[in-house]
Formats: sequence, C-alpha cells, structure tokens
Amino acid sequence: MRSDAIKILAVDDVKENLVALQAALSRLDAELVTVGNGFDALELLLRDDFALALLDVQMPEMDGFELAELMRGTERTRSVPIIFLTAVATDERRRFRGFEAGAVDYLLKPLDVHVLNSKVAVFVELARQRREIARQRDELATALGRLRAHDDNSPLAVIELDGDLRIVTWAGGAERLFGYQAEQMLGQRLGEASFLPEEDRTGFLSAISGLFSGEDQREMQEHRYQHADGSLREAEWYCSSLAGTGARPRSAMIQVLDVTARHRAEETQRLLVGELNHRVKNTLATVQAIAAQGFRHARSQNEFRDAFTGRIQALARAHSLLSATTWERASLRSLIADQVAIGAISADRLRLGGPEVNLPPELALRFALVLHELTTNAHKYGALSNEIGFVSLCWSFEEGGLAFTWSEHDGPPVQEPERKGFGTTLVTGSLAGEGAEIEVEYALEGVRWRMILPFEQLPRAGTADVAIAPAVQAANTTASEPSKEAPVPKGVRVLVVEDEPVLAMELMFELEEAGAIPLGPASSCAHALDIIQRESPELALLDGNLNGERIDVVADELAARGTPFAFVSGYGREHLPEEHGSRPVISKPFVSGEVRSLVAQLATADNRGHLEGAVN
Repeated sequence: MRSDAIKILAVDDVKENLVALQAALSRLDAELVTVGNGFDALELLLRDDFALALLDVQMPEMDGFELAELMRGTERTRSVPIIFLTAVATDERRRFRGFEAGAVDYLLKPLDVHVLNSKVAVFVELARQRREIARQRDELATALGRLRAHDDNSPLAVIELDGDLRIVTWAGGAERLFGYQAEQMLGQRLGEASFLPEEDRTGFLSAISGLFSGEDQREMQEHRYQHADGSLREAEWYCSSLAGTGARPRSAMIQVLDVTARHRAEETQRLLVGELNHRVKNTLATVQAIAAQGFRHARSQNEFRDAFTGRIQALARAHSLLSATTWERASLRSLIADQVAIGAISADRLRLGGPEVNLPPELALRFALVLHELTTNAHKYGALSNEIGFVSLCWSFEEGGLAFTWSEHDGPPVQEPERKGFGTTLVTGSLAGEGAEIEVEYALEGVRWRMILPFEQLPRAGTADVAIAPAVQAANTTASEPSKEAPVPKGVRVLVVEDEPVLAMELMFELEEAGAIPLGPASSCAHALDIIQRESPELALLDGNLNGERIDVVADELAARGTPFAFVSGYGREHLPEEHGSRPVISKPFVSGEVRSLVAQLATADNRGHLEGAVN
C-alpha cells in the first residue's frame, strides 16, 4: 500500500469480522487499518489521518458509542466520519444513540458488501478531494508568498483597486515608490489619494474608470504622481482590469514604474544632440571659412597647406582642452603650452606673466586661433624668424576685463605692412564678436598687440615674467611624440586601419609620398586581421575606434607578432587599449610631417627592439 494512500479505520473485537471487512473493501483504493478495541483505536486516531471510522457497537471495556463520544470530544478526531456496524436490528434507542454520538450512518450485520463498498467509497473520494484541496491551498499559499516576496523587491509599485476604486492592496514596492505606508492607503478611495496631483486628478480618474467600462482590459497609461516629499514625478501605469461576474467582483491591478530619471535622460540626450549638432556645424563653418580665406591669401599651394593645417591643429587642441573639462572652460596657460607642444614656438623663446585664467568655450576656441596666427606671423616676419628673438606674453585683470599683451623683441626691424594679410584679419576678426578692444603697434624693435577682452574672473596670485616651465611643456606633449627629422625607409610596408574613407585616403597618400608601401586601408577589425594574416605588414597605423568597434584585438595581434604600431586617433590616450599605453600616438587632425615622423620612428631598429621587449 502506498504511503500516501487514504486510510480507513475498522474497530471490532471479533477478528473474523475484521477479516471479512478486509475482504469486502479490498477493491477500494484505500488502506484498511484494523484494531480490536477502542483504546488502540484512539491511539491510531491521534497519530494518523483517517477518511472514515467503521465502529462495532458492542465491544468489551469500551463500546462503539463511547469511542465515538471520545472522538467527538477531541479536536483532532472530531471531523472523522463514523459508520456504526451492529448485529442488533430492533433496538431503536441504540440506533438513535449512535446518530446522537455523531455517526453518519448505521449499518446492520450481516453487511451487504455492495452497500458497504458504495458508502465507504463516498468517504474515500471525499477524503481524496479534501487532500487535493489542501494541496492546492498550500501551493497557492506558497505561490502567493513568493509573489509577495518578489513584489517587495520589485521596482514596480503594485496597487489593487476594487470596483468602487478603493485601494485594497498596497504592496511594499508602492511604499517605496510613493513614500506612503500601507496603513495610510488601504481602504482609501483613489479619488482622495494624496499621491494624485490636483491638476491631474480629474483626467487620471477618468482614465482609470475607463478600465471598468466593459470586458477585461489591459493597457499602459502615463501619469504624473506626487511623492510623499511633495515632488512631482513621471510614471508609467500598467493597468489590467477584471470586469467581474456574479461570483467575482470587479477589480483592477495597477503596476507603476517611475520613469522620471529616464525622461530626464532622454531630454538631456535631446539637448546634447542638439548642442552637438550646433557645435559641429559651427566648427565646420569655421573650417570652411579658414579654408576659403586662407586660399584667397596664400601665395602657393604649400603655403596654404601649412597655414591651413596649422590653424586646424590649433582648433583641435583647444577642443581637446575643453573636452577634458566637459566643455566648461580652458586654461589660458594650457592654450599657450599647446603652441609649444606642436612646435609652433620654442619654450626658451617665450616669456609668460599673469594669473591663472580659465576661458569660456567660445572665447577659448577663438583665442587658440589668435595665438596660432600671432605665432605664425612671428615665425614669418617677426622675432621668431631669427635665432635670438623672443616673445613676451603678459595678461592681467583690469576694470574693462582681461588685458592681454603680445610683444616681440630682438627680431628684425619691423615695418608696418602695406596690406593686411589673412592672419592679421583673423586676429582682429576672431575677437570682434566678443566686444574686444584690439590695438597693434608696429614698433621698430618689435610688433606689439594689446587686447582687452570683456571677461570677469577673480584673479589668483600673479606670476612673474618667466620662461614657460618645462613641466607645462611636458604635460602637454606625449613621451612618444615622434621626431621630425628621421627619414622613412623606402618600401616599408605599413598597414593602415581607419574607418573614415577620406582620412584613410590621406594617410595612404602621405605614406606613398614618403616612399612607404601602404596596405589597406582596413575599416574593420576583421578586415585588418585578414590583411595581417595575408600580408604580414612591417608597421601599422591604427585608428582608436572603428565605428564603435574597439581596436584591441588588432593591437593584440600585432603585439604578438612583434610588429611595431602606433595610434592615429581623435581619442585621448585614456580611451585607447590599456595594455598598449606606451605605444606612440598622434591626434587627429594630423599634419603630414607628423605621419612621416611617426612612421620613421616605428621603423627605427631601436624602437622595434623596445617595442618587442615591451610585448614580451
């Protein structure tokens, strides 16, 4: 017999009667447990569960009636059905006593096997149904417990409403989301709920009431809610309703998701995209104007190329400075140091004096161009065109704003030009929109520019006129900046990995002009790895990012082969592969001399050995 079988208890002091019952009930899917007296029967009843008790009426020491009365007086056995079995057919008083003791039936011996089986089968089936109901109840209780536990950890606030829009469930998630405890909200009508903003209340109630307008419904609505701290927040309300039947009342279940942070992020993204679009177009317009004006004033193709790339470099470095401070400001000293870093002016020919000044973005970009033009003109015609001249840059805060002075010394004799070149026009025109006052003096000993920029900033401790500090110069250059003198070995095979077609064409052209053999260009990591496998390049130039695909796998493969490579990227070094942080880097936009010097550096035997050693 199975351990989970339904059990029936038979109590009779005559063993033969018990054997007969065993035979009569053998076809039932139940286990018949037999005992010969009432005391043993009570012990079993207190230990096991029974679907039915078959009790003989006449037994010594404790008869069936006494046993039944004891069963009815005990909580555990009170609900066990009892059928009395007796051979006394004419004693109506005994029959009445049996029913009074709690019997459900009273059968006379000799027993009719078919009647007995039918009656017992009913109680067996009822017991089986009770057991199934109990099992389902336990499963539902467990499932409900899990649901409540998960709900308490859910970011969703679960609210249940009855047909009158009263709150009947206020889960733990709702307490966290709205800031109100369950005892504050349960039983409250939704129209009176404190989390509904007054100005939205009518529309909200109309939308929720619509859930009860017909059959079961499911929809998502967007409404604001008011947190317990008084703040207004945005939320998505996932609503489902049960229309109700005769046995089931109308109800609605609402799950609320706070989307305030998401909406703010989306709004910020829209603003950023708009701002990016604006800045990119402004930058492109600036580049267009620089190209057009430079072409008009250039006397040769080479002069135009050098001037144009120099101006683009000045803009690019100013952009990098602003990016490092999330486009908030750029240090004036750093803008000057960048001119040193790109080789526009030597540190030992520069004298600086002035407090720390952080320029706003637009002024920083314009001032970067101004510094570049002043430096370029000094190289062509002024103090930097010989071996001994130097430039002094001083700035201070005056009542009208920031006063900036550029003065040249020990250069060739100065004469005022007969016509203004593009550089001079750019210096004056770049800052005109800022309301700047600009004066230029062509003194015999050196040209002198004085500018007063409308700008408010509390000055810090001033600094004396000194040569630019080596630390400033080092901070704005890379340890791996290529030499500008080394030649490119003829026929060296260089892999170009670049996803921007125009830049790739320019790199390929620069390599060909320098006498190298360019391979590629590869616009994806898979393409680059294929070329490496087939062509085994001697050197490589890698973009830092290929349409969102990191370059790490290509860099790792080149390093494993001992192939020297460098990065040509618009990203800072911190965004390049960490494992290859010592590799040379040049920033976009680049000039032709940088590319050639970089390839020459990679091709040197000393560098090749250093890189291979670093890899190993």
